[in-house]
Amino acid sequence: MITDKGSFEAGRVLLFDKPIGWTSFDLVRKVRNLLKIAKVGHAGTLDPLATGLLIICTGKFTKKINEYMGMEKEYTGTFTLGSTTASYDLESPPENFISTEHLTEQDLLTATKPFIGAIMQMPPQFSAIKKDGKPLYLSARKGIEVAVVPRPITITEFAITQIALPIVHFKVVCTTGTYIRSLAHDYGKVLGVGAHLSSLVRTRIGVFSNEDALQIEDFVAQIKDGQNASAAIGE
Repeated sequence: MITDKGSFEAGRVLLFDKPIGWTSFDLVRKVRNLLKIAKVGHAGTLDPLATGLLIICTGKFTKKINEYMGMEKEYTGTFTLGSTTASYDLESPPENFISTEHLTEQDLLTATKPFIGAIMQMPPQFSAIKKDGKPLYLSARKGIEVAVVPRPITITEFAITQIALPIVHFKVVCTTGTYIRSLAHDYGKVLGVGAHLSSLVRTRIGVFSNEDALQIEDFVAQIKDGQNASAAIGE
């Protein structure tokens, strides 16, 4: 891996496995501070509680961000059935508990069908969508609900891969702009028991796979090793 500053200023595409608890911008800021260059950006937000592939572009390649953001996404993770949360994930506590004992495997598989194809999806109140210049989540955290409109998305694959009620494992392939948290919430509605997103990994963006992604700790070590090597030979 080339680690000189000039190559990053010229333009690089970096694949990271975003750590849980980090915002997407936390990772951008870490890379920017480490490389000491101004142009660093990411191609598609991941929620703090999600992990997986985050594309970061540097230098002139920041012009490609919109291109990468528009690529097809693939996710895996878990829904917890039988309860809902205000944020549709574990950012807020579960409530509205309902038994899931009556659900069959066929029920769980059949409930995916309304979501496959081109659909209109309502974004969650806890989202970075801006209304009057302010992200919705700022109002949501104060208990204020803001009017939002559904958005067109396409889900080409929605598979239930493992069942251990109240938890179900899933795989989703979808267009950009899809909220997996909203999918969890709406899936729970179809089943009549409620649901929330309890874990999420972005496994692919277009041709880029999370299997090829770096851990931020490894990237830090590579950069520092490169800097040390340059110092040792007097560059």
